[in-house]
Amino acid sequence: MNGETLLAEAIEMKDEIVENRRAIHRAPEVGAHLPQTVQFVEEKLRLLGYEPRELGGGVVAELTGEDTGRCILLRADMDALKVKEKTDLPFRSENGSMHACGHDMHAAMLLGAARLLKAHQSEIKGTVKLVFQPDEEGFTGAKAMLKAGVLEAPKPQAAMALHVNSGTPSGLVLCGKGTFMAGCTLFRITIKGVGCHGAMPETGVDPINIAAHIYLALQEITARELPAKTPAIVTMGKFSAGHAPNIIPQEAVIEGTIRTFDRDVTALILCRIGEIADATARAFRGSASVEELASAPPLKNDEALTEQMARCAEMLFGEKSVYRLREGGMGSEDFASYTYELPCAYLLLGAGTAQEDARYGKPMHNESVVFNENILPRGSALLAYGAMQWLEDRQ
Repeated sequence: MNGETLLAEAIEMKDEIVENRRAIHRAPEVGAHLPQTVQFVEEKLRLLGYEPRELGGGVVAELTGEDTGRCILLRADMDALKVKEKTDLPFRSENGSMHACGHDMHAAMLLGAARLLKAHQSEIKGTVKLVFQPDEEGFTGAKAMLKAGVLEAPKPQAAMALHVNSGTPSGLVLCGKGTFMAGCTLFRITIKGVGCHGAMPETGVDPINIAAHIYLALQEITARELPAKTPAIVTMGKFSAGHAPNIIPQEAVIEGTIRTFDRDVTALILCRIGEIADATARAFRGSASVEELASAPPLKNDEALTEQMARCAEMLFGEKSVYRLREGGMGSEDFASYTYELPCAYLLLGAGTAQEDARYGKPMHNESVVFNENILPRGSALLAYGAMQWLEDRQ
């Protein structure tokens, strides 16, 4: 397969890919249950001649050219965030949720790749498995699909995924080798006290006071209990308690995240959070419990597969459009769960900077983030070409 030809075909399909993206963007759905989005994806796949099926809350479809027994999986996520959109886009969401992480872009790019692959089915040396996944943001989608058997019948020997990246020049492909993204564990601390009137605090046990001491004490884990060269972040982004200014409540709740590049370090931190919370609460006559809400492990890119996909990107877009890096950031992604099951390549695709357009470049998950739709054909071409080249090279 000639990469230039495939890219040209993807560019010709741009209007269709953009239309699909905007349709998904207008009606975002959050979490593990995405009925409208699932129906939309299934309908589009059927129109292309696929036979999609629902699996683990998502959608799966296969395409086989020559039956060689080889299979590669291409994955896109479909869920949105509970963020009220504040862009001026004519197709903006108005239902209180938003595709502020670009998952609408991912689903549209994979649908575009599905069309390209179908057009070149006779040239495919094996099977391409298309996976459209729910609840990446909640870190349950990948695990649900893995549990439901997404790596069976047929069994893929490799997997690839793309993620758009706001703030990176449009179309630049970032290829990170090794452990490319941090693992993330969401936790909740529930502090129990004894409610009372604010005029008589001695008659109760103040859970807010206990929670404040726990919050401060947890900062010492990364500051004093881990080596300085061990990347780790403990963030507590939710602190809630009480309903009236003059009443000491019964309960306070802290929710946060642990991010590291090592699952053992994460386990250690979570254990220490439990010990510190319990001891601090007891010191102030209360009690505290810690629970893990959800998690994604560190994302490990297979070096050989990632390098092969980097070369595919160079063949499609030129050497200056690809940047290889050894270190990733502390962001997390539940595609990481796949990387412990088979060789995987997870690439980032630049979606625009403020220097290109004042609308671009805002942080991911921001209510005003805007992604450059001109990159959509590139994403579709890279997914399709990468899959076909991997299958071809395995002959």
